[in-house]
Amino acid sequence: MRTQQRPTGCPHHAWTRRRFLAAGCAGAAGVLAPSGIFTACKPSARTRIRLVYALHAPVQPGPDWPNVGFDFRPVMERMTAELGRRLPRFEFLPVMSDGPETTQRILDEDKAAPVDGYVVVQLNCWNRVVQGVVETGKPTLYADFQYGGSGGFLVYTAGLLRRNTPNFGFVASSSMDDLVAAVRCFDVVGRGGSAADFAAAVRRARLEGTPAPGRLSCAADELSALSPAECLVRMKASKILAVGGNWPGLAPAVQEGMGIEVLNVPFAEVNEAWAAADKDQARAVADRWERTAAKIEGVDRATLETSAAMYLGQKAVLERYGANAITINCLGGFYGGHIHAYPCLGFHELLNEGLIGACECDVRSTATMVAVTALTGGRPGFISDPVIDTASRRIIYAHCVASNRAFGPDTSPNAFEILTHSEDRQGASVRSLLPLGVMTSTLEFSPERKTVLFHQGIAVENVDDDRACRTKLAVEPAGDIEKLFAEWDQWGWHRVTFYGDLKGPAYALADALGWKVHEEA
Repeated sequence: MRTQQRPTGCPHHAWTRRRFLAAGCAGAAGVLAPSGIFTACKPSARTRIRLVYALHAPVQPGPDWPNVGFDFRPVMERMTAELGRRLPRFEFLPVMSDGPETTQRILDEDKAAPVDGYVVVQLNCWNRVVQGVVETGKPTLYADFQYGGSGGFLVYTAGLLRRNTPNFGFVASSSMDDLVAAVRCFDVVGRGGSAADFAAAVRRARLEGTPAPGRLSCAADELSALSPAECLVRMKASKILAVGGNWPGLAPAVQEGMGIEVLNVPFAEVNEAWAAADKDQARAVADRWERTAAKIEGVDRATLETSAAMYLGQKAVLERYGANAITINCLGGFYGGHIHAYPCLGFHELLNEGLIGACECDVRSTATMVAVTALTGGRPGFISDPVIDTASRRIIYAHCVASNRAFGPDTSPNAFEILTHSEDRQGASVRSLLPLGVMTSTLEFSPERKTVLFHQGIAVENVDDDRACRTKLAVEPAGDIEKLFAEWDQWGWHRVTFYGDLKGPAYALADALGWKVHEEA
């Protein structure tokens, strides 16, 4: 899960806007920022590179990827020092920016002492920094800090690629070697090449650093998909409850294009059902979680019981409306005081039962889950915020909710852990250790465009990293990983992953709907 709102207020690190700008100006002058974040890099008369860190603040003041209280200062110090050590012929001028206004101040200062190019590192997701930098026309390298800035990085990269921005290159890698190789491409400009030549060199370096596809062999999976006609019947019998969200135009498109009814439900109705949940039943559910979870960390018994009550409340509201799917604006509801427990564990239970519990009131992804769960006879979808890592040739699907019955309600469970919600270290959420060595299919249904977005890959690892969302399923794509960078600005960050080879069934269902399938890899 993620929020696109810029956090305000920082109890652990008093970093006012004035101090942030002062640090940026000090960084632009190539000296230490007041907080001592940056260390000097060896100067060079040949190539001057402005190194721009895009983030909210040096110590994260609120809930967002990677997590509240995350200290970016060691990250920036290490990256600046390593680039300076490994590329001594460049002069790196580090600076921080939290958005367009700060970025413009930096660019205005650079007019007085021009630089040869820019490196923008996306440390938090949604700070709009790279957009202003590429407008300078100078060679611009855009880098993702994975599990920190990945959402904005993917969306902004896709937009810049769609505009055919000639001076833009990007690197999406967990390896410092790949970042160094990309930065080294500024040499092209030093030898008289154009900004477009720089971008082409960055692409070549990225391709050279990406491993070749593996064998992509996978375990047998006896998937028996419904016929398109039967699936359409089940979709038309489905109903989505959208809690606390506003999707103008999309809900009618879901109903008209997919036959799935969407009802808006207020937070208050879910909160009342949570408050009215039977306390003995809630304690029994919490008991079961305590017995079956492989690990419970940072979550006390009281939180388990309130989460169990939220699950029971969701079930009660679904039964009241005769619905089989619920999606809740969980972040807005929890932070706004409209609901008093995260729905994550409740979603986990619903998915295990063949129902739909979906994050962030994402109606499009919820409709995708309804359609494909029907198509597969009950297999749950894993809604996620993906991250792409070219160093391992993987896409990593990350979220704080997942089923632990990936092949359907009546199949054997995999291990799961109960942890706090990652971004704010509150409440309870799920890390599901999902099956590996199996084909997965990732989709998004878009009724307003009559299109199904689709890609596939083999599940290869359950990533254990404290940054960002708790469940992280790494998949090796079956196809061209470069193509995976192209669609995020058009579809948003979310994708929904299912276990099984759904290529044939997805095409057949799209044909029955009169839609097309767009393969993004």
